[in-house]
Amino acid sequence: MNQDGQSSSTGEVPPKLLDFSQERIRTLHYTWIAFFMTFYVWFNLAPLATTMLDSVGWLTKEHIKIFLIANVALTIPARIVVGALIDRYGSRVVFTGLMVGMAIPAMAFSFGNTFMQMLIARLVLSSVGAGFVIGIKMVAQWFPPKYIGRAEGFYAGWGNFGSAFAAMTLPWFAIVFLGDWLGLGDDAWRWAMGVNGLVMGVYGVMYYFLVRDVPEGEHLHKSKKTEPMMVSSYGDLIMYVLFSFPLVGALMVLTWRVGNLSIDGKAVLPDTAQWIIYGLLMLAYVGHVFKTLQINLPYLRAGVPEDEKYHWGSVAALNTTYFANFGAELAVVSMLPAFYETVFKPLTNSEGVSIVTPTVAGFVAASFAFVNLGARPLGGYISDRMTNRKRTMLIYMFGIAVGFLLMAFIGKWSGLLDADGLREVVPTFDGIWWLVIAVGITIFASAFVQGAEGATFAVIPMVNKRMTGQIAGMAGAYGNVGAVIYLVLFSLVDSRTFFFVLAGGALISFFVTLVMLEEPKDAFAPEFVHDAEGNLEA
Repeated sequence: MNQDGQSSSTGEVPPKLLDFSQERIRTLHYTWIAFFMTFYVWFNLAPLATTMLDSVGWLTKEHIKIFLIANVALTIPARIVVGALIDRYGSRVVFTGLMVGMAIPAMAFSFGNTFMQMLIARLVLSSVGAGFVIGIKMVAQWFPPKYIGRAEGFYAGWGNFGSAFAAMTLPWFAIVFLGDWLGLGDDAWRWAMGVNGLVMGVYGVMYYFLVRDVPEGEHLHKSKKTEPMMVSSYGDLIMYVLFSFPLVGALMVLTWRVGNLSIDGKAVLPDTAQWIIYGLLMLAYVGHVFKTLQINLPYLRAGVPEDEKYHWGSVAALNTTYFANFGAELAVVSMLPAFYETVFKPLTNSEGVSIVTPTVAGFVAASFAFVNLGARPLGGYISDRMTNRKRTMLIYMFGIAVGFLLMAFIGKWSGLLDADGLREVVPTFDGIWWLVIAVGITIFASAFVQGAEGATFAVIPMVNKRMTGQIAGMAGAYGNVGAVIYLVLFSLVDSRTFFFVLAGGALISFFVTLVMLEEPKDAFAPEFVHDAEGNLEA
């Protein structure tokens, strides 16, 4: 039995989340805290946006819109790059590097005095969203297949809560604590964001000394180069090339969205600049395809060894599940407060005052994210407990479709058009009781959305042990692709139609998963598995 309290040959001590005598439990907690900090910093803009507008005379709502778009712009490529880096250098070094490195743009944005300074800082800082991917491989190195779902679910659920916690605490920290109590006045929001970045950077240094990549006596397999995925067949190669394009396509959509914004009557991105960006993105994609073919064609012609083969269709399926669950979560969290406030506006008290105020709408919307604390770990736990991880994934994706379909019936079309020319949505039924039911439907949908996220990353570490980082990075990036596509669609349709779109996306993913996802080998093995070279596999 090793120092972690875990037998290497017979028996397995179940993980207890408060048993800090087990090194793997300490590693799990140190790692979710690192993830939590990256998300806290990543989502520190929206809660303080109105405060920024009030304190900085030249800032406008258009500036804030551009900053919010910039906040997700580089997350997609960053997750791909970081996924490759952790397979090359290990999770500990990369997580430390990300937290320390991203502390710099976090503080630069906080104390920026011009639009361009703040825009560049926010673009660079958007890479901090890649922190999630790093911990997936770290946790996979410490927990055997039998427990991987609940461990990854706990890591992701509590780490992801950093975004909700930022919304809950930052306004008070900036306005009350720093502004009123410490007397920092209009600069309080700057110091709040600056402290965020500094704390993350300090913890990044601490993380390097608090954890190690694998248990004592085990060897961490590292890829020799940072390069595209290796595939097992020509068909897989075609799928890989095709599934790589949406990662670039989403950035094109973001470019188009920014191109439609203007400041003081001038386009943020002139047409010429947009076409240059489109061209650079296409060149990046062509370069990726060329490199992919360059390393894979000789490998395929030589014949892929049996022990290196894996099913890339499973990667494709998991890309779609994360597109449809995490992408939907980011989109819904962004629109849900306004949805409740506008749809339930006709619901008033005896004095004719609307019951669903912005505060009430925000509280109701927060329930969607708050469920993450339990729902995502539960998804991983159920994946561990059921006898078939693919079946678990299918149940969750179908549940998402049902949940969003029910949310579409929270409101009905009134037959009128709103100020934006979209169909107006009003409550399906009158009375406070329907609001209560609507909240229950929202929590039901959220439980499936976030449980599916946990189930997705209960499977990812088992598809190909050598490339867990790259697979997690690609799936994670697809979550952001989903958010971009869904939010752009939301700007074009009414809220009820939007929920139908989300339900349709989940249903499409259900059928892709049904056809393409393979049940992982040794998905419930009680022990770690080692390859022929003695390298640890999760």
